[in-house]
Amino acid sequence: NAYCCHTTPSACRHQQLGRPPPPALQRTISGPPRPPAPPPPAARSLPRDALRLAPPEVVPVSVGSASGVGATPRAAPLPAARNAPAWGSPAAKAALCALVNIDARYTPLKQIGTGAYGVVVAARDELTGERVAVKKVSNAFSNAVDARRTLREMALMRHLRHDNVAPLRDVLTTGDDVYLVYELMDTDLHRICRSPQALSDEHISFFLYQALRGLKYVHSAGVMHRDLKPSNLLVNANCDLKLCDFGLARACVAPEASSARALRLTEYVVTRWYRAPELLLSCPSYSQSVDVWSAGCILAELLGRRPLFPGRDYIQQLNLQLRVLGTPREEDLAHVTNVHARRYVRSMPDMPPVALQALFPKSNPLALDLLAKMLVFVPSKRLTVKQALEHPYLAKLHDVMDEPTYANTAVAEAAPAATAAGGRAPHSPVTPGDGSSCAGGSGSEGSGGSEGSG
Repeated sequence: NAYCCHTTPSACRHQQLGRPPPPALQRTISGPPRPPAPPPPAARSLPRDALRLAPPEVVPVSVGSASGVGATPRAAPLPAARNAPAWGSPAAKAALCALVNIDARYTPLKQIGTGAYGVVVAARDELTGERVAVKKVSNAFSNAVDARRTLREMALMRHLRHDNVAPLRDVLTTGDDVYLVYELMDTDLHRICRSPQALSDEHISFFLYQALRGLKYVHSAGVMHRDLKPSNLLVNANCDLKLCDFGLARACVAPEASSARALRLTEYVVTRWYRAPELLLSCPSYSQSVDVWSAGCILAELLGRRPLFPGRDYIQQLNLQLRVLGTPREEDLAHVTNVHARRYVRSMPDMPPVALQALFPKSNPLALDLLAKMLVFVPSKRLTVKQALEHPYLAKLHDVMDEPTYANTAVAEAAPAATAAGGRAPHSPVTPGDGSSCAGGSGSEGSGGSEGSG
């Protein structure tokens, strides 16, 4: 099986708005061909190059991707591949049903991921006939950290409803296990970046645009994702992208509030390779700008097809960042309150910044300009998501009228139900004082680039 990414318009939302459609990922397996769609307007035509991607594979670790689970196996996995029965066989189905004991409405089809918090299976919703992803969180309430993370994800997903946020469709419980039912997507950016085929600039800009569009909505709700990485950006056959895994997300101050009121939060968030410098330097107060840094790292990975800062530990991670950004000046350390962290940065040799053109010589100069403004050492000097969406690199995609915020969608959803609810909106905003926001939890340190992930 393979996916072929071409330029046939297939996203109705883009056709209705007269905007360029995404390059589509079309299955090349047997089945009736799709009727050809009319080409986009000449001014917005996309190149006719094609991209082939290997289909999603069953990866036993680091599948925060299509699953939203972490990378360190803890729950009992399925038998080793050499001893496991073939998928689809009665023995395999029996083993899968024994592993995932869910409601009769959902029929397990295949395991697609496993990690620190359990397993993820593709399943069929017998009520609708649709295929869904069922994430099993094993022993969800066995300890405070796991319980907090599970409850936080469920609470936040009750409120966040956006095209670029993976929707939580159902929640089931069996004993101490919790099952979260999500829309099933085809693959994720981690797998796409690891594929050998080239990505066009149109693909990169469209993936980044959707990630920022979803982040704009999440940030407008007063929420930080805090675990953005390619494996947490799910992609379907039409190149539509959705943010997933809000287990480390955290409500923060309102977006319009002063950054000086940023909460004191744990720095053990965000997989290390995508972690902002202020987190590495143990700054107790940080803001939504940590998500912008992570998005910048993802853009760099799309451009270079490998992580920009693949540090093995805290020290190497910071060193890799400063080799590219250059040694910060004294005034750039004002936000670093940790004495030991400041001393370490001051002890580093003077290094000039590296020109991004040297790292990505074949990339769009506008993409590199946006990248440079997202990967800034000082959080307050980093672009906001709104400013990133307005950057010329995304000019062909940016449409402020089609980039809803939480307040706008909450009001729109509440209006029809206001009368039936006695004038009370069915969904309250996600604010620091809201019951849906939980205290910040810490991710666990792991090997490579997988700690605090999930």
